[in-house]
This record gives sequence, structure tokens and C-alpha cells, in this order.
Amino acid sequence: MSTTGARVPDEEAARAPDDGVGRRAAPAGSGLWWWARRRSFALDVALAAASALEAAFEGATFAARTGIVTWLGALFGLLVGATLLLRRRWPIAVVLVGVAVTPAQTGFILSLVGLYTLAASEVPRRITAALAGMNGLGTMLVAYLNFEDSLSHSGSSRMSAPLVVMVSLLMALGLTGPPVLLGLYVRARRRLVESLRERADGLERELELLAEKALERAERARAAERARIAREMHDVVAHRVSLMVVHASALKAVALKDPQKASASAELLGDMGRQALTELRQMLGVLRTAADGAAPAGPVVPAEPVPSGVLGEVSPEGALDGSLDDSLDGSSAEAAGPRLAQLAQLVQESRAAGMGVELAVEGEERPCGHRIEATVYRVVQEALTNVRKHADGARAQVRLAYREAEVAVLITNGPAAPTTAPAPSLPSGGHGLIGMRERVTAHGGGFAAGPTPDGGFRVSAMVPLT
Repeated sequence: MSTTGARVPDEEAARAPDDGVGRRAAPAGSGLWWWARRRSFALDVALAAASALEAAFEGATFAARTGIVTWLGALFGLLVGATLLLRRRWPIAVVLVGVAVTPAQTGFILSLVGLYTLAASEVPRRITAALAGMNGLGTMLVAYLNFEDSLSHSGSSRMSAPLVVMVSLLMALGLTGPPVLLGLYVRARRRLVESLRERADGLERELELLAEKALERAERARAAERARIAREMHDVVAHRVSLMVVHASALKAVALKDPQKASASAELLGDMGRQALTELRQMLGVLRTAADGAAPAGPVVPAEPVPSGVLGEVSPEGALDGSLDDSLDGSSAEAAGPRLAQLAQLVQESRAAGMGVELAVEGEERPCGHRIEATVYRVVQEALTNVRKHADGARAQVRLAYREAEVAVLITNGPAAPTTAPAPSLPSGGHGLIGMRERVTAHGGGFAAGPTPDGGFRVSAMVPLT
């Protein structure tokens, strides 16, 4: 396709998509022929009608001066002026027609509007400059010849040639420069608007993607938080309730035979229930505080043993890391979690429930960090709970090792002891081992669990200190 076919976008309408050859295609069904909007078509028809009338009058005047038939000159001017209707489709052709009829001093509106349309179009600037120069040169020559002819016929003193050239040059610049500069300004402004619109569209798409990702992250965070709360509820409830079930069974067995022992068991059962309620109340209070964004109404007084590591534990997905821990100050968080120093009391509680448990500590005892100690404590607590559930009467050994770069714990138990008495019913949800593994791996540690050759079970965990 030749360059004369370069189409001009609609100045009043929003620019249509590029058709691939430097032209802007009108949206399908949105206008007539190459006009994007009907009001653009009406504007061009009005300009073409004004140009045709002006060119017809000037054509008739030129024909009268040169001896040509007047109506023929008027018809020629009418056709020339009507070509302005094609300015959006073929701006180069319209400007060439204006340059061609310049010697006949016809097409003043045609030249002005054609130059503006050419400069505002997507035609390369070198072509615009060349055609504008041709139009200016033609206008300057015609003006010079008119000045010379007018002076010679008037009989007045002849103006100097340089002055005539200067006046002709100024006239050519006045008729060529303003429409070209205005067209270039409109073209630059349109490009700027397009660039800003594309940037705004890009930002809007990015915001939509960010919003979708934020929703996905929020959904993952909610799922992780639900899993973590379920794990904490399991740890808090399973240990205490299992002990309460064991003591309740023992209380039923000795209630009539040994009232004094039954009274002691009932008192211990009540203490465990109160401790379980205290732990649940603490955990729910921390969750409510984190959700409301407010400080706790009063100081947290932990029971023995204290609630689980819900404070600031890292979830498996890494979401909401430390979100709950940040709801309390450092001192409250340190005071609210279980410590390795409380393992002895945990073992003592299991012994009081009739379980044979031994605790062995290797290495020098030292602080290992709140989260790490809470994780190891919960692993031991859940392992002992599983022994009571699945291996009633079995003996268990708990070995805690303080190493240079890690803390390791090993819980083993033998097979369940044979007995004729029915074991207390302790339901299991099957999430204990999963919860322990999640706790340990969240700190980058290792976890293993499985049966032993003698029919018992073994749970081991290693948590790095860094």
C-alpha cells in the first residue's frame, strides 16, 4: 500500500486499534466507512461543503481571468473542494491536490485543513515536512507573482525585490506554519493521552492481579490458621481430657472400696478440668485479641502447664508468621508458653494417672527460645497422650538431649500390657502425628515416628536452635 493511503484517526473520537499498516481501523459497526463516529462524518461533510463553495467561486474567478468558460472553472473548483471529504482516509492525496491547484489560487480551506490533517495523522514526519514545504513554496511563488503583477498594473513605484520576497515568504509561512504546528500538537497530545491510557490500563490489570493474589494468599492464610487452631485445640484438649478420662475410670473403680482415694482422685480430676478450661480460655483470649487488634484486658496468668505454642508459631505455609505472637508484648509471650523445664511436671501428671514414665535429660540445660521449647514440649505431651490412648499399661521413656546446635527428644514405649479390665474409651482423631510433624518441620527440624521391633512405638524429633 502506498503512503498516500495513510488514514488519519478521528480527532474527536477515541482512537481505534491499529490495523497493522500505520492506519487506525474504525471499530466495526460504529460509524460510516472510515469515520469512527457519525459526528465526524458530519464535520467532514460540512468542511467539504464549505471548501467546495469557496473553491467553486475561486475557480470561476480564475476561469474569468484566463478566458476559460466560467461554469467549467466553477465545476472544477467544486470537485477540488469536495476532495476534503477524503482527508481522514487519504490525507497525503488531499494535500497534493491543494498543492496542485495553488497556481490557480483555489482551495484555501482545502490547503489549511489538509495540512492540519496531514500533520495530525500517523504519516511519517519527513513526508509531512516535504509536503508542507511544497505547499509553502507554491504559496510563496504565487504570492510573489501576484505582488509583481499588481505593482506592474497599478503603475506605482516598484518595490524592491528583496522586500517582495520577504512579504511573500511571510505570507507562505502564515498560511502553512499554523495548521502544521497545530496538527503536530494534536498528534503529540493524542499520543500522550494514548500512552497514559495504556499505562492506566496496565496498572489496572496489575491491580487486578495483585488483588487476585491477595485473595489467594488470604485464603491460604485462613486455611493455615484454621489448621493451626485445630492443632492447638487438639493439643490442649487431648492431653487434659485423656488424663481426666483415666482418673474418672479409676474413680469409678475405687469409689466404693476406698472413699479417701476416691476423694483424692475427684479433687485431681477437678484440678485438671480447671487447668484445661484455663488453657482454652487463654488461647481463645489470645485469638480474640489478635482479631480485634486490642491489648488483653488483664495480665495473662498461665496455668501449669501453660497453653500451647499458638503464640507466634510458624505455620507450614509460612503465612501469618508471628501474627498472634505480635498481639502480645515480649514478656507476655515468653510467660504464656510451655517450657522444657515443665517436662518433669508433665511426666509427673502421667505417673499420677497410672502410667510408668521415665524422664532422662542429656547435656547442659539452657534456654532454647520460646517457640522451640514450646514445640518440643508439645511433641512430648502428644506422644504421652498417644501412649495412654493406644498402649494402655505400657511403660514409656522420654529422653531430652541438649546439643550444640539443636534440641532432640525421643519418646518410646513398649507394647500395651495385657489386662482383663476394660481400658477407658479414648477417641482419637488421627491428627496427633500430623500435628507433631507440622510443628517440627515449621522450624526446619526433622521428625520420625513408627513402630519398634518389640511391638512398641517410637517418636523422635530434632529442632535446630537457629
